[in-house]
Amino acid sequence: MSTSLPFWKSKTLSEMTKLEWESLCDGCAKCCLYKLEDEDTRKVFYTSVTCKLLDLKTCRCTQYTERFNLVPDCIRFTPESIPHLPWLPSTCAYRLISEGQDLPSWHPLVSGCSVSVNKAGISIQSFAQSENDVDDLIEHVMEDFS
Repeated sequence: MSTSLPFWKSKTLSEMTKLEWESLCDGCAKCCLYKLEDEDTRKVFYTSVTCKLLDLKTCRCTQYTERFNLVPDCIRFTPESIPHLPWLPSTCAYRLISEGQDLPSWHPLVSGCSVSVNKAGISIQSFAQSENDVDDLIEHVMEDFS
């Protein structure tokens, strides 16, 4: 009887294959929300506004393979960059694994259900709006979001 651990418990982020790395994304789309930084305090504030490429129903990028060409400010996650992105939500699988924590029960890799993140209320699906529908980001800053 094999008792091998799932890859996210047995590998570091840098040891993961491309497929394993990509599967860590739970589809919450919190990283696709625009964020504003206070220049004085360096505090980051989330807005309820997403990149124009995000499909709000599926919480997935509509142009995933071309996103860096189409949106130059799109953040490229790498094993090396994760520890330097303090604005990553506390629920982010990349952050959790980087910090030596386990994935939550609602994560699709744990639950076996691709929409468990939405059912758990973790995704932005219920409140986000596209940048195409917004004039001023400051009007959409959210309090205590992470």
